[in-house]
Amino acid sequence: MRIGDIAHRAGVSTRALRYYEEQGLLASERTVTGQRIYPESAVERVRLIQQFFTAGLASRTILQLLPCVETGTASPEVFTILEQERTRINAAMADLAAAGEALDRMIAIAHHPSPEHCPALREPAWAPSDGSTRTRPTLATISTGVAP
Repeated sequence: MRIGDIAHRAGVSTRALRYYEEQGLLASERTVTGQRIYPESAVERVRLIQQFFTAGLASRTILQLLPCVETGTASPEVFTILEQERTRINAAMADLAAAGEALDRMIAIAHHPSPEHCPALREPAWAPSDGSTRTRPTLATISTGVAP
């Protein structure tokens, strides 16, 4: 099969197929004119590669797992790799959840700003806009009763 045929049947781009080859995930033969030719089994392999990517695995990890797929047997190391990947993904999800919570707090502050969170709402340090020289009382003058 030619690259365009396999891309169409597997539901990926030709660029993705070239990338898979560069990473060692997929092999092709070349015609005398240099065109890639894939075996029929490549469609299923590409779909499997896509499932691995969907699961959040990197191409280098997928490369470690493919021999087990080809032989039909999984070593204890494969399970260790998969468990480590699950741990990594769960940690990333926890980090994203924390970021989402922080963003929710920022959105709440934006909807309901307070002087604590918004410098523009704090006691201004400049003179009143009416040109007078009087100053507005500050928290310090209110609590001590002494003007600066």
